[in-house]
Amino acid sequence: MDNSQPPTYSPTWHTPTALWFYRLAPGLRLPGSWWEPEMKPAIAQVPEFNSPLHIEVVSHCWNYSHLLAYQLSSLVLMPPQKCRVTMTVCFCEEDAATVALLAFFKAKVVPNVTWQWVPLQREELMRRAIGRNRAARASSADWVWFSDCDLLFHQGCLDGLADELAGKSDALVFPREERCTPMLKPSDDMLLAAAQSPQVVEIDSRRFETQLCTKATGPLQIMRGDLARRFGYCGSIRCYQTTTEHWRKTYEDRAFRWLLGTSGTALDVPGVYRIKHVEKGRYHGPAMITQMRSAIRQAQDPPPSPDS
Repeated sequence: MDNSQPPTYSPTWHTPTALWFYRLAPGLRLPGSWWEPEMKPAIAQVPEFNSPLHIEVVSHCWNYSHLLAYQLSSLVLMPPQKCRVTMTVCFCEEDAATVALLAFFKAKVVPNVTWQWVPLQREELMRRAIGRNRAARASSADWVWFSDCDLLFHQGCLDGLADELAGKSDALVFPREERCTPMLKPSDDMLLAAAQSPQVVEIDSRRFETQLCTKATGPLQIMRGDLARRFGYCGSIRCYQTTTEHWRKTYEDRAFRWLLGTSGTALDVPGVYRIKHVEKGRYHGPAMITQMRSAIRQAQDPPPSPDS
């Protein structure tokens, strides 16, 4: 079987039950080795890394081109000097704004950066683990950074990561801190600036505050490349490789750490910025439901760290 194109399963009657089970399994302290018995031996077999280091960033975009513009722009404005970067974006051709944005950046030649766009069917894109799994299996990188399109790699970020990874063989690492905006409303100038025609955009770094990270959460999961190629992203959990009609919340992030047997090792990585936003472009439905989701997101937004 071609590992770069693993099968995408069709929904089955047991999928809802399985999804609930895998949301609970990590908390039930069931050993992840029951699902990935070769994971621990594979982690112990440390590969040789390239010089310069090759890092692949895997991002998803669905109706978020105004955020993706900042992510891709950060690589154009501050390209890495000490490592090679493959910037992979999973998208759907139905998202015309993202298609136009990707075409704009594809034409830009950036030192040490390779653009890679991965078109998916909408039903595949709606479950993020499918795109992540596919990219992981196909990656040739030393390390794979599973990210989101609202994350930016600002001054010194990827070079700092490459420095921190020197001599490291951990299965999973993450930045010790990130700098985040407050929850921005759709009318905010930062969001509007990139919502017009495709362009290179820059943030106002004064609007970001430092937040400490305690584990490798969804946009901050950096996995050893050999493990990514062998095990994918939750590749052994069928329901997380099952297509769906609507965007699904990313509960697989927790299962991913569970299968690896670690919450990750914190590294001092500079320049990690994230744009927080109230309105979710990937969700659709009645206005009341949308407003309720926005209120929940604002309530869940953690306060900045005391030293920010």
